[in-house]
Amino acid sequence: MTYHQMYRRTTLGNTLQEALDELVDHKLIQQRAAMKVLQKFDQCISIALSSRVKNRLNLKGHLKTYRFCDNVWTLVMEDVEIKDSSVIMNVDKVTVESTRRQYPSKRYA
Repeated sequence: MTYHQMYRRTTLGNTLQEALDELVDHKLIQQRAAMKVLQKFDQCISIALSSRVKNRLNLKGHLKTYRFCDNVWTLVMEDVEIKDSSVIMNVDKVTVESTRRQYPSKRYA
């Protein structure tokens, strides 16, 4: 099963990528090993977020653009009010990316 690479653009994913690039540049690991680490990151973060995170947010704002490409919805909203159970936050712009939940097999190789 392949996992989406959207979480590579997070702070955690970017930091991992930078660390792997540095290891490859110093010839401490091969590029192929770095790619395997990133693929494992994609798998682990997808499984962890889908199975462990139960928080919900409500977003209310103006939908500026949207698109559906490669089974990924991308929504760009402006003047957004974000609510959870205890906090209300107002922001100028939010980009939401959503993909279909993947149900991994029982084996975690």
